[in-house]
Amino acid sequence: MFAMTLWLGNTAYMYISVSFAQMLKAVMPVAVFILGVAAGLEVMSCRMFLIMSVISFGVLVASYGEIDVNWIGVVYQMGGVVGEALRLIFMEIFVKRKGLKLNPISVMYYVSPCSALCLLIPWIFLELPKLEASGPWSFQPLVLTLNSLCTFALNLSVFLVISHTSALTIRVAGVVKDWVVVLLSALLFADTKLTVLNLFGYGIAIAGVAAYNNHKLKREASKTSPDESQETEKVPLVTSTSMLHSKTDV
Repeated sequence: MFAMTLWLGNTAYMYISVSFAQMLKAVMPVAVFILGVAAGLEVMSCRMFLIMSVISFGVLVASYGEIDVNWIGVVYQMGGVVGEALRLIFMEIFVKRKGLKLNPISVMYYVSPCSALCLLIPWIFLELPKLEASGPWSFQPLVLTLNSLCTFALNLSVFLVISHTSALTIRVAGVVKDWVVVLLSALLFADTKLTVLNLFGYGIAIAGVAAYNNHKLKREASKTSPDESQETEKVPLVTSTSMLHSKTDV
């Protein structure tokens, strides 16, 4: 699924702009939630259905406001979104049901070689003949190395931010990152043109994503709070028992 995400997501950039691809990625929580319900990891509720509807409506408005819509690129991008959603669902199953304890670095250690193999085999049969037919092509190791270092730095920074702050911080930073990507792509690439309807729809989708993150964090907090309260109730019992043993020893 990780290889599928990389292949389809990168191919989409050949047909649509970076900003529009980022807007389509806003539908990710919808795909994760729907697949989570199908896998039994999520529970359908009226509130979640409303949030998913807001996100979907925002993405539709942003797509309608796009000047140059290439449906081939949209299909590739949505395929990458589905692949990423499936990857997250499988990771959640491994963590919750199988009890695996993995941080992002460990995940990349195990997943990256498998992903490279899954990408290498179809590349040999699908993309390599096109490269050879198009004439001489040059491999740029410096660009690939810098790209790989950026990917490693991204995963490492996510792990460090979560370990030193909270999941809320990384989610809020993710929303800010999405807006920065959209605005920078509009400034750096001349073929990227943003319309008012484009930005308005993306704003609606981002508001839905923020509501989704807030709902998930509140639910996680409600799950952990009873455990903490039980631990605090057990402390006096342990203390009194230890005091009883100490008096008996004396």
